Amino acid sequence: MILIEFPPPDFKIVTEAGNQLIFDAYRKKYVVLTPEEWVRQNFLNFLSKTKNYPASLMGVEKEVFLGELKKRCDIIIYNREAKPWMIVECKEMDVPLNMNVLEQIVRYNMALPVSFLVITNGTNTFCCKLKGANDAPEFLQQLPDFE
Repeated sequence: MILIEFPPPDFKIVTEAGNQLIFDAYRKKYVVLTPEEWVRQNFLNFLSKTKNYPASLMGVEKEVFLGELKKRCDIIIYNREAKPWMIVECKEMDVPLNMNVLEQIVRYNMALPVSFLVITNGTNTFCCKLKGANDAPEFLQQLPDFE
C-alpha cells in the first residue's frame, strides 16, 4: 500500500439546486461533488502538486470500449508522446479495494494498455507496474515519477 499525503485542497465548491458542485479544472466545468469525485479531485491535486505530473497530460472520465461496452476511466495519465501511460481508478472512501476493483482496472488495461495501474479510495492506494504480457505485475511502494 502507498501512503498518500494529500496537499491542502483549494477547490472551488458551489451549491446549486441543493447540490454541491466542485470545479474540475481538467474537464473545465463544475461537476456534482460525490464521495468518489472528492477522492478523484484530491488524487488529481496530489498528482499535479506533489508528484509534479503535468496537468496537460491528465485526462478525466475518458471513454474506453470493452467490446460493445462503453466505460469511463477515472483518470488517464499520458506520456509526452500522448500515449496512455497510467490508469487510475478512484472509489469513494468506504469502498474496499478488493479483487473486483482490481479486475475492473485490468479490463480497462485490456482496451488501453498502459505501464502502470493505480487504484485508490483516498485512504488506501495501490500501484502496480506492468511489464510484459507474460510477466507478473510488480506492486510498488510509491507512485512512479513522471517520465
